[in-house]
Amino acid sequence: MASSPLNQSSNHHARSNSLPSRPHPLILQCNEHLCRLGASDTPSSSSTSSLSSKLSCLKDLHECVEKLLQLPLTQQAIVQEELLDGSLRLLDMCSAAKDALIHTKECIRELQSIIRRRPAGDMGLEREARKYLMSRKVVKNAAQKALKGVERKRAVKNHETPAMVTALKEAEAATINVFESLLSYIAGPKVRSKSSNWSLVSKLVINPKRVACENEETDGSEVEKVDAALYSIIGQRRSKSDNTMQIENVHNLLAKLEPIVQDLEEGLECLFRRLIKTRVCLLNIFNN
Repeated sequence: MASSPLNQSSNHHARSNSLPSRPHPLILQCNEHLCRLGASDTPSSSSTSSLSSKLSCLKDLHECVEKLLQLPLTQQAIVQEELLDGSLRLLDMCSAAKDALIHTKECIRELQSIIRRRPAGDMGLEREARKYLMSRKVVKNAAQKALKGVERKRAVKNHETPAMVTALKEAEAATINVFESLLSYIAGPKVRSKSSNWSLVSKLVINPKRVACENEETDGSEVEKVDAALYSIIGQRRSKSDNTMQIENVHNLLAKLEPIVQDLEEGLECLFRRLIKTRVCLLNIFNN
């Protein structure tokens, strides 16, 4: 027996009700920011321009997360302590990166001041180069400590996890990923072994000008270039040659590095304030 038009309409309406509902606009916004972060995750993603762009994108992402947390539906869905723990982990990593940048900036300015006050070719700069590199080791250790034990967790999408909770977890994972890149950039290369130091010294004795050119043309980060240039000054001192070119090279590299560090520090400061607001929202949800 054929179904009546009324029955056909009722069946169609029943099937429509079973279709998945459209995600909340804020979840779509979070996904857009996550896609922007993913698109910038390239082999050169640790470059300064990329890091600065990612920090700006993270600020927008966590502004969206804060709005998402204010929704009643989100507050009803959040029953997992790991989100609260994750917010604290993000604050700790952001704070560690900020401290490392501040310490690096202070070291840069102190070395710049010393270079300006000293006459060209002054061999006493070797001592200051060693002090800077020792300070850099403190930064490296702090960055490595912050990175140690951090697991990059990817949110698993399934039917049991609410979409809003999944979005929050993905935002946390993306933020950790950016912090890892930033801390790796600040830390620079691993501390050189004595053998590699002596290898560099032997090259300097043979052709110090060539090493200066290599420092300028290397594809390493600005932090790495400054470290390498200072190791060159130490090697130049051992060769008892005039180090005017090396000092000028260090001065130019520091002039490039300082505004980069300043820009990253300001970006982290904005993000840090946003992360604090997110944590306050989470604490309010769990305490109510």
